[in-house]
Amino acid sequence: MELIDGKKIGEEIKKEIAAKVAAIIDAGGEPPHLAAILVGEDAASQTYIASKERACKAVGFTSSVYRHRADITEDELLEVIDFLNNDPDVNGFILQLPLPKHINADKVLQRIAPEKDVDGFHPVNVGRLALGLPSYLPATPAGIMLLLERYNIKTEGKRCVVLGRSNIVGTPMSLLMSRKSNPGNSTVTLCHSKTENIAGITKQADILIAAIGQPGFVKADMVKKGAVVVDVGIHRISDNSEKGYYITGDVDFENVAPKCSYITPVPGGVGPMTIVSLLLNTFKAYNHEIFS
Repeated sequence: MELIDGKKIGEEIKKEIAAKVAAIIDAGGEPPHLAAILVGEDAASQTYIASKERACKAVGFTSSVYRHRADITEDELLEVIDFLNNDPDVNGFILQLPLPKHINADKVLQRIAPEKDVDGFHPVNVGRLALGLPSYLPATPAGIMLLLERYNIKTEGKRCVVLGRSNIVGTPMSLLMSRKSNPGNSTVTLCHSKTENIAGITKQADILIAAIGQPGFVKADMVKKGAVVVDVGIHRISDNSEKGYYITGDVDFENVAPKCSYITPVPGGVGPMTIVSLLLNTFKAYNHEIFS
């Protein structure tokens, strides 16, 4: 069994990005600029935005955060999005989710210009992904593809099972793994909460990607020997330790890991790759690689 070390791979890729940004600055150019809109005081969102700012600083990007109170109106938020859409100094930006309940998330996300949608959530980018056209890929699925590539994990012709059908992870992951690409070219089954006999399906998987949002959902008897297991879940579980909690994923790691050829730990597996993928999307936006 080999651990897929997302932290190590993420640091390698950030060094590669930093070298490219340094070359741009040495040539007299401006660095890429990634912005974020943060509404309200959600603790997880604030942690993610802080991580994004640190990552931008590490690679030499310009980073800015537009912070707004939770009672901002939908129209006011749309004005902020329009401002960033029209700001030539901003290459890409994200709207941090979740949003307050009085704001229609679908409506405001669709207001983001597709060429600046480095989260890959706009219908234009989702449609381009579905058609196999160049697009900004959602950060977590893109990060998983990078891990499979960097670890030279064979995917062609393999049976891939994706647990979870969210628009952020599961659905785009299933599309990417079925593409004519490397990684890719897998035979993909997408399972969800209504799938019957999930264990019977997962036991057939050469590559199992768990993004179902339930801690410890994947048990050892659901995984075949030699499988590659990618755990997207991250959950904070209260306990009596000094910290008062521990972090776990969607996979019962202790019992599943001995059966695997490769497995991602939680934390330190998929998580670090999410922000790296966001940086790569921003660099593509800076270079007009998707929308020329």
